[in-house]
Amino acid sequence: MSRRSAAISEFRLPALFSDLLEAPSRQAATLDVVDHRPWPLPRRSWIQGQTWDHLLFAHWRVPEAMLREHVPDELPLDSFDGSCWLGITPFRVNGLRLRATFPVPGLSSFLELNVRTYVTYDDKPGIWFFSLDAESRLAVEAARRTYALPYHHASMRAHSLGEAVDYVSRRRDDGHGFDGRYRPTGVAAPPQQGTLEHFLTERYCLYTTRDGELFRADIHHPPWPLQPAEAEIRENTMPPPGIELDGEPLLHFSERQDVIIWPLEPARSSA
Repeated sequence: MSRRSAAISEFRLPALFSDLLEAPSRQAATLDVVDHRPWPLPRRSWIQGQTWDHLLFAHWRVPEAMLREHVPDELPLDSFDGSCWLGITPFRVNGLRLRATFPVPGLSSFLELNVRTYVTYDDKPGIWFFSLDAESRLAVEAARRTYALPYHHASMRAHSLGEAVDYVSRRRDDGHGFDGRYRPTGVAAPPQQGTLEHFLTERYCLYTTRDGELFRADIHHPPWPLQPAEAEIRENTMPPPGIELDGEPLLHFSERQDVIIWPLEPARSSA
């Protein structure tokens, strides 16, 4: 190792381990911030914590008919001012851990990229994922089994360039990919109720299906600290077949979000 590389490693390693040790307390502390939630925290126990870093929300207006064939009929699609939306969110997972444990170095941090839209069932607005790509094969297999989500293993890299993030993902099974650079351009603030930003980000559950049955998993975090953003998207073949993205996306950035996640429950009976 060169002298410069050694110096960089010595500088980063203490911060890395400090962040791993602090993640459980930060994640658990989110449970004290609940006034913004659209429904109460679940009574049952949560099972995992995560921290999401350097996240980009890139959203496009998409006709409902394009989305409908990719979402179960029993899930109504949500719209804002007459438009449905598709979101692509590259970020880094950090501090992944099971409840009552600490993150494991080398396993708790990896890149992830989601493709999503927005639905509501039983008066609970949530997220429907078209796909989720991750660079960790272990995370992909665990999430497929535990949450029945359409995860894919991908070759991914992200580099910080000042405030900017250069992010590249290439799915290993079919070659679908994302290549772009993004950065914040303004001050962070929580989205205001009734705004498009609030509609797109303040959602506290995900939906999926298993053996033809609809399931929901509750999610909790503080209000998103959103910043306006700019991006150069060089390649984007992530949307499902038949969905075309037109025009410039609506862009937001979030530096960090601590998250608590509950297990899947049948959507018709979960509370």
